[in-house]
Amino acid sequence: MAAPSTQKQYRLVRTGTQGPFKLELVDAPVRAPGPHEVLVKVHAASLNRRDIFVMQGGYNVGERDSLVPLSDGAGEVVATGPGVTRFHVGDRVAGIFFQRWLSGRPGPDFTSSALGGQVDGMLTQYTTLNEQGLVRLPPNLSYEEGATLPCAGVTAWNGLFTRGHLQRGDTVLLEGTGGVSSFGLLFAVAAGAKAIITSSHDGKLERALALGATGTINYKKTPDWEIPVRELTHGLGVDQILEVGGKDSLPHALKSLAVGGHIALIGGLGGFGGDIPAMALLSTGATASGIYVGSRADFEAMNAFIAQHHIKPVVDRVIPFSDAKAAFALMQSDAFFGKIVISMER
Repeated sequence: MAAPSTQKQYRLVRTGTQGPFKLELVDAPVRAPGPHEVLVKVHAASLNRRDIFVMQGGYNVGERDSLVPLSDGAGEVVATGPGVTRFHVGDRVAGIFFQRWLSGRPGPDFTSSALGGQVDGMLTQYTTLNEQGLVRLPPNLSYEEGATLPCAGVTAWNGLFTRGHLQRGDTVLLEGTGGVSSFGLLFAVAAGAKAIITSSHDGKLERALALGATGTINYKKTPDWEIPVRELTHGLGVDQILEVGGKDSLPHALKSLAVGGHIALIGGLGGFGGDIPAMALLSTGATASGIYVGSRADFEAMNAFIAQHHIKPVVDRVIPFSDAKAAFALMQSDAFFGKIVISMER
C-alpha cells in the first residue's frame, strides 16, 4: 500500500507555551520512515482522561504550542525503514505510551517520550515511530478495540499484575467505570478474582454486574463506601485497589484495604493528591505503588493474557474521525462506560 505524501491530522494549538489548547483539523505531511522506523496507517485512536488534562493545559507537554493529541492508537504497518527487524508491512500494531520505556524500571527521562504529550500522538491518519515503540495487537481484537489498550489497559495490568501480583481468589476494588476500571474488571474476572466496583450511576453498575462484577456500590448514595466494601468482604477488606479517584477517594480506599493488600495509585479524577498515613501501611503489611501506565514488556504480557482469555475491551462508542471534537466532549461529560474510540475509517 503506497502512502500518500499528505494527510489529515488533528492538532492541539495555543498561543504561547502555557494555557489551554484548541483542537484543529489540519493538513500535514506524511514522513517517510528512516532507519529503524515504521510508518503506520492509523485505523483508530482512543481517549483517556489525561487527554482532557492536556487540552486544558494542565499536563506537562514541554514548551510546545502545538501537538498531535492522544496516546492511544492502532493501525497497520505500510512501510518500514532501513534496518527494521521487528515488523513487516501488513502487521497490525499499537504504539506504546512511553516510547522509551521498554522493560524493567523506567529511565530518568521516560516521561518525555509519552505519545500525545511531549511526542506527537495518534489522532492522525499516519504516524512514523521507532520500531521499538510498537507492539503487535492481539489477534482477537479489531483496530477499534486495539486502540483502547496503550494507556488504560496497560495501567490496569501494571497495577494488578506487575506491581500488585494479583492471585486467583483475590478481591479487587475498582473505582468508577472508565477505561482503567473497565479493564481492571475484565482482567480480574479472567484471572479468577472477585471484583467490587463503584459508580454514581445505577445503570453503569448493572452493566458492571453483567461483565462479571460480584458487588457494586453507588458512592453518591453511600458516601462512606468503605462500609459496604467491608460488608461485601465479610469484614476483611479487599486485596487489590485500582485507585483512580485521587484525594477525594483515597481515604475511603485505604479504609477498604485488607491486611497485606495492595493499592495502585493511578489518577486524580477528584483532584490529584491525598496523604497515605504511614501506619495505614505499617500496621497491616499493605503496600502502595505509584502507577504511571507501564512498559512495553507490560503491554506485551497483557496482550498475551488478552489473547489467551479472549478478552474484548469495553467500547462505549466509536466516533468518526471527522467528528473528533465530539469525542472530547463526551469524555468531559462522563456519560460513557469503558472507552471512547475515534475511527479514521468512518
